[in-house]
Amino acid sequence: MFTIGDFARHGRVSVRMLRHYDTIGLLRPARTDPHSGYRYYAAGQLSRLNRIIALKDLGFTLHQVLTIVDEEVGTEELRGMLRLRRAELAAAVDAATTRLGQVEARLRTIESEGHMSSDDVVVKSVPAVRVAELSAPAASYEPHDISPVAEPLFAELCRRLEAAGVETTGPGIALYEDAPDSEGIIVRAAMPVAPDTRGDGFTVTDLPALPEAATIVHHGLMDDCLPTFQTLARWMDANGYRSAGYARELYLEYDPADPARCVTELQEPLTRD
Repeated sequence: MFTIGDFARHGRVSVRMLRHYDTIGLLRPARTDPHSGYRYYAAGQLSRLNRIIALKDLGFTLHQVLTIVDEEVGTEELRGMLRLRRAELAAAVDAATTRLGQVEARLRTIESEGHMSSDDVVVKSVPAVRVAELSAPAASYEPHDISPVAEPLFAELCRRLEAAGVETTGPGIALYEDAPDSEGIIVRAAMPVAPDTRGDGFTVTDLPALPEAATIVHHGLMDDCLPTFQTLARWMDANGYRSAGYARELYLEYDPADPARCVTELQEPLTRD
């Protein structure tokens, strides 16, 4: 079972949205603690959440979404609805392009359900590492809000490191933390550096070791990462683990000009239920 915060992170939605869905009966928690009122969700509820978000992005009202999901519209029919909306968005003004990407991402997540093997998940320790980093806020943990922040951060960090004559010692790492007093998050772009690194214009810090992390390799751009993240979530639920924080993203290979060649290791810190 996941806390509402963990479930929100794996579904890439806000806690406030989940509470609203509970209130209107659209997505009830699997269990609510009768004493504390804390909500808990099961990994299997990710499928319903994916359909809710996809239908909402199609322009359906939440009342209409409730009717559709309760009647258990099949994947084929839902795919047809998404493709119709995709054609409409492609013909619309340029401002609709962002929404089209969101619909496409949720479609890929729905179509991949049950097809990604949890055998690809490896539990291991991740050593501590010294990094140079820059950080900036993002509106949410959803992929379409992360990429416009993370990509310029890494580009600027690399520019500053080069100007300071600092050599990196490994691939880039993206980290995330909750923003203070906000629904948003803080994006941290980090590059491993030598232990004696000093510099101006960036922060040098030591990332702590992760004694136990569930890891999985994602191929392609991070805008399409939802199926891989949710494979991790289902594996943790099946094996009695829960998340101990946001996953780190280790960019083993990065080539935005050829998305199929991008390779990222997701490293989710673990704790036992």
